[in-house]
Order: sequence, then structure tokens, then C-alpha cells
Amino acid sequence: MMPLSLAKAGDKGLVDRVGGPGDLRRRLEELGFTSGQLIHVLSTRSGDLIVDVRGSRIALGRDLARRVQIRMGETA
Repeated sequence: MMPLSLAKAGDKGLVDRVGGPGDLRRRLEELGFTSGQLIHVLSTRSGDLIVDVRGSRIALGRDLARRVQIRMGETA
């Protein structure tokens, strides 16, 4: 398990858990970052990540991305 912020472009994995204060955690879950959800990192430019979650492209800053713990190489 590792934070999403350490992932590289092209990496795929499953969301293990989402941390942070309640409002932030709920917002990330509303965006699709829920336990067991498959994610694909599309880009890591300029310190931000663009990930595909549930068919949507989501841009996250590294600070938010470190709140999402993933299991790399696993697919659903």
C-alpha cells in the first residue's frame, strides 16, 4: 500500500482507503475514490496528478493525492 501521490503515469491500482478530515474524505469519496475502486494514473505533470476514476478524469494536487492509499498493480 502506498499514497497515490507517489504513483507514476501509467500506474494502475485499487483504492485501499481515503484519509483526512471528514469533509475532505467525503469530498474525495464523492469524486469516486472509494475502497476497492480501480484507478489509472494518466499524468503527473507540474506536481499534480490526473487520474481516471470511474470513467472520469480527475485532477488532484499532491497534497490531496497523498490522502488516498492505493494497492498498486491490482485490478478489479
